[in-house]
Amino acid sequence: MALNSSNLFRSHPFDGVLLKWRREKSRVMAKPLKLQGVDDELQKILDANMDEAPARRKAREAFKHIQLGIDHILFKTPPNGLKMKESYEVNSRGLEIFSKSWLPETSHPKAMVFFCHGYGDTCTFFAEGIARKLASHGYGVFAMDYPGFGLSEGLHCYIHSFDRLVDDVIEQYTKIKEDPDFRTLPCFLFGQSMGGAVALKMHLKQPNAWSGACLVAPMCKIADDMVPPWILKQILIGVANILPKQKLVPQKDLAEAAFRDVKKRKLTPYNVIAYKDKPRLRTALEMLRITAEIEQNLEKVSLPILILHGENDIVTDPSVSRALYEKAGSSDKKIILYKDAGHSLLEGEPDDMILRVFSDIVSWLDEHTSYTAC
Repeated sequence: MALNSSNLFRSHPFDGVLLKWRREKSRVMAKPLKLQGVDDELQKILDANMDEAPARRKAREAFKHIQLGIDHILFKTPPNGLKMKESYEVNSRGLEIFSKSWLPETSHPKAMVFFCHGYGDTCTFFAEGIARKLASHGYGVFAMDYPGFGLSEGLHCYIHSFDRLVDDVIEQYTKIKEDPDFRTLPCFLFGQSMGGAVALKMHLKQPNAWSGACLVAPMCKIADDMVPPWILKQILIGVANILPKQKLVPQKDLAEAAFRDVKKRKLTPYNVIAYKDKPRLRTALEMLRITAEIEQNLEKVSLPILILHGENDIVTDPSVSRALYEKAGSSDKKIILYKDAGHSLLEGEPDDMILRVFSDIVSWLDEHTSYTAC
């Protein structure tokens, strides 16, 4: 008999628990939407299987001008006065990695900010607006898509090893830091959500390599409501040994959970190369493993940190951000908890909140740029 997921689940004694959970959660998964102003030809590109990089690259190329024209405050910072560069480079594991930089055009950057994006995301959509905003304040911003994410090569949103992913990011950003034009500048990590976990792991692997870190809703722990029940988790761990790449982990609609502003939530489908399916088994387990590891090592965090979290975040747990602030060994640490705000502080909140968060980030960076260097 051919081995497949349905056979595995039918044969398990807890199949009832699994099927009930999957039915309940499938009702709240995001449904595919037809974007306004998209003709049949573009819709065909949008509906293609995005498991591999060529399809994602084709979709991004077809939609990038539409994306940058949407009505969102992040895309209202004009690119005037900025030098932007996109590139592909094969890393030491033979994977073609996409990266992008945003630099002030007429002045030397006062510091470098290295962006670590969130789960399923890319550095080519909302991150574009965030980077432009920071670069307009005089910072050089560098971003990359992790292997398997966005425009980088690899199976879409598959993380076989979180530590290996972190090593790939370190490799990419170390090359930039060693550029003679930048190596004397302060260098800050900027991690959003899962990118916060990436940034913290980078610091723990390289304790003296970074001038500081700005962590926006960092994934130090996934909120309990987003995690499958214990029994189901044990089943998934067993199945992951056989079917690590399968999209089987139940999950709530992340846009619904992360975006408080309803109008902005409706814009999330324009992030056409974001991963929108159920998490792959190995990916989900690696994220649970790494958050548990980080939670156990908060006291080893020793660099200057700014932690920003919405008090109503139901995706990543704000209480663990509080614990990070309290336990971190750093003598230079600051936490700001935003009342009523959710997970996507820079993308999914009302405009006044987004501008407030940006102001807090830029103020902290300005404060730390004047006396730090890598």
